[in-house]
Order: sequence, then C-alpha cells, then structure tokens
Amino acid sequence: MSFDKPATETEGKVLLGTLAWSGNFKMEFEVDSYHNLRLIAGINPYASEYPLASKQEFKTPSFIYTFSENGKGEASRNLHNWARKYRILDGEGTRMTLLNNWEATYFDFNQEKLSELFKDGKKLGVDLFLLDDGWFANKYPRNSDGAGLGDWQENVKKLPNGIGYLVKEAQKTGIKFGIWVEPEMVNPKSELYEKHPDWVIKQPQRPEHYMRNQLPLDLSNPEVQDFVYGILDKLFTENPEIAYIKWDCNATMFNPYSAYLEKSKQSQSQLYVDYVKGLYKVLEKLRAKYPKVPMMLCSGGGGRVDYEALKYFTEFWPSDNTDPLERVFMQWEYSYFFPAITISAHVTDWGKQPLKFRTDVAMMGRLGYDIVVSHLNEKDLQFSQQAVTNYNAVKDVIFQGDLFRLVDPKKNDYAALMYATKSKSKAVLFAYMVGNRNGDGSDSPIRLQGLDASKNYKVKELNLYPETKSALKEDQIYSGEYLMTAGFNPVVNARRTSVVVEIEAM
Repeated sequence: MSFDKPATETEGKVLLGTLAWSGNFKMEFEVDSYHNLRLIAGINPYASEYPLASKQEFKTPSFIYTFSENGKGEASRNLHNWARKYRILDGEGTRMTLLNNWEATYFDFNQEKLSELFKDGKKLGVDLFLLDDGWFANKYPRNSDGAGLGDWQENVKKLPNGIGYLVKEAQKTGIKFGIWVEPEMVNPKSELYEKHPDWVIKQPQRPEHYMRNQLPLDLSNPEVQDFVYGILDKLFTENPEIAYIKWDCNATMFNPYSAYLEKSKQSQSQLYVDYVKGLYKVLEKLRAKYPKVPMMLCSGGGGRVDYEALKYFTEFWPSDNTDPLERVFMQWEYSYFFPAITISAHVTDWGKQPLKFRTDVAMMGRLGYDIVVSHLNEKDLQFSQQAVTNYNAVKDVIFQGDLFRLVDPKKNDYAALMYATKSKSKAVLFAYMVGNRNGDGSDSPIRLQGLDASKNYKVKELNLYPETKSALKEDQIYSGEYLMTAGFNPVVNARRTSVVVEIEAM
C-alpha cells in the first residue's frame, strides 16, 4: 500500500504487511468520506462466531508490517531481515538441495527402484533424496490418491524392509533421506476412516464432497491432534536419521461439522478457528521434541503460506504449477513478502523452456529437482552437476542477501533481480526472457543496486551450458558506481533466455 502516489521499487512511502494466520482470513480496505484508508485484517468472520466463557482469552492473529520511505524494495528487505532473524525456523541458517521422486515415479515404485534413485541423487550432487506420496498403507494400499491416506504404516509390498532400510541405503549412497506426509487428511477408503468416522470433518446425513478423494481430520479434537503428532513422532522415533519432512495438505473443508464439538457441547462455529489452533498445538509439540528437522509446508501448492506457519517450517511450496516461465512471475510476487530461503523451487519437466532456463529459475530459491536423472543426456547431466556446484557456492548470498528487484516481468519482455550480501562484497544477478514478441531482451544496461560505489567488481557468468561461451566480458573490471549508474547488460535475449551472473568485489 503506497501513500500520496504510486510507489516504485526505489521511491515512495510504502506500507507492506501480511497476516500471520494459517486459516480462513479476510482483508478489508475501506476509504471513508474524508478519503482516509483503513485496513482491517484478521480471521474471516464467516461462520466463525466464537463464544467466550467468563475470563477466557482469545488471541487474534498478528498483522506483521513494515514501513518504507524509499519504495517497495526497501520494504521487502525490511520484512525479509525481520523474518530471517525473528520468525522463520532456522531463518539465518542454510538449506539442502534435494531430488524428489514424485514426477519420476508417481505411485509406482518399490525399494529397489528407490535405491537406484538414491544413486541418481548422488550423481547429480544434491544433499537429500525426498520420498514422496505412495509409501504407506496395506489393507487399502496407497497406489493412487484414492486410498490409504490415514494408514501410516509402510506398504509391505513396496517397502518390505521398511523406511529404516531406505534411510540406511540412502546414507550408504552418500545422501540424506526425507519423506512426504499428509497427516491432516484421510481417504474414505482407509482403515482409519473405518475405525474413526467421528474424527472426520463431514456433515451427518449429507453426501461427502471430496477434494483429491479425501477429507480433513478434525483437528479441533485433542485425540486427533495426538494422532497427527504420533504419525511424525513414530517416524522420527523409529528412524531418527530422517533429515527432512514434506508436509502436504491437499484438501479444504466441505460441509464442515465436528462430532467432537457437538459431543463436548461447543459451538460448530468454532471449527474453522479451532482447527487452526489444533494444528498449531501439534506443530508446537512437534518442534519442542524435534526442533531442527527441516520441513517444507506444501499445502496443495501455496495454500498455507504465512508467518505463523513459518514458525514451524523452514520453507514452503509456492505452487503445484512448476512451469518455469510461470514461476518467474510467482517467485517475483512472493519475494515482496518472503525471503528466498523460504521458497522451494524445483527443476521439473514442465514447460517448453530448456533445462538451463528451468534450472536458473529454480536457483532463485531453495533448489530442488523433480526429474528423471537417468533420462538426462550427457551434456544435460554435466550442466546439472555444475549447476548444483555453482548453487552451493552462492546460495548463502541468495538466502541471506538483500534482494533488489530490477526489471519487472509484468512490464517488460524480461525480468531481472539480484541478491547482494550486506557487506556489498558479492552479488548474484538473475535475468530471464519472459516474452520476446515486442522486443529482443535487454538492449540497454540494467542499473544494479546494493553495491558499494567505491569498490571494484568483476563479473562471471554461471550455469553456462556445455560447449557454449559467455557473451559477457569477464576480464573487465567495473566500479560499483559504474554498475549502479551506467549499469550492466547481462545480454539476455531470444538466444540467451536466462542468465546468472556472479558479481564479486576485487
């Protein structure tokens, strides 16, 4: 929200804020008769009347905001700095690179196939292998999204030696092991549903309405909270070397009704709020016992991204749409509120862009891969291995550096942004073609930001595809003043659709 006039990245008075609440919310912008703007942000009041007994307290969500007199860029950097230091779990730490099996196997895998994928992860050079959906349930095996959710025992046909075997096999290969869970949900075709229909959110005597063939469990119920906590606690207790959790949540509430609230003579209108409070109780208990395990908040792709949830999660999944061209825009928009260390970005086979473009875009956040490594040709594999090495060398700049959005993809044929260390000794510049119908990329230099005018810098292009040469003059020295006033041309165009440049003080 800007005051007096529309703000730019570098000019104008800006209020930038976000609501720290993981449930239904509402934001109102109201202009009164004197042209004063009032912002009201909080829990959505729809069907959420919340009776309070005498001396009972109710805490409303925080609205976290910052004010800048120097445009939107400074506002974002203010919020990022606060979040890394005070709110995000391990916000001043680092993150692991990973290989996820989902788009390589979907539900069709066994422990032998997974063991081969561990080797692919090691060959690629990532830190971690992430086992996705499909590893659990026996009476109703999880061979599709239509069954098994809620029955969190290893599937004996796919994994006869259990999760522990996989953890050890991954470690033998030289990488860590992570696992997917969706503990808040249940398939009607499951043992859990058969045993505890009263744990499921659904209105009695109404047809059940499914999203991804599932329903939410009732987290207002303390028994359900204990159950959800127990899923993770059992995994960690039996396999203490699990190094990463992907926590998914792929459905919303339809026909909301809580058998627990009814039995305990509480109002049904408390359900939307008590569900979220129950979730926080589970996460609080989980983090008290396991404070440091990295966890990705997936939630159906960006469905639950807020600074209350990020007390408990190290990162989030922005969207299930991994088309790299779309991700340029998505990650740009997320960057206003959330630092790169929280944004999970994977290289996948989505989109028509080349592997280099897909990789360069994913390097703007926490880099991961969701590809079949064995299908890469020799040059693609060589490029990917070098990209992981490059990323590990600069990821601290991306995670902890100041963000400068330089060229807006919504207003131009290309996008450009950079991360710079607070010492101004090192920076990483990203540039992408997003459309060349009306132009041919960066014909003119881009004025950089976040450097020291008095320092000299050298530039080096990263992520060059094998047997290609950089279009940049890498033996040239630039002053910080020159780069920020005259500018620098990364030469992004229809032939060089993505460019990553390391900028380092001499």
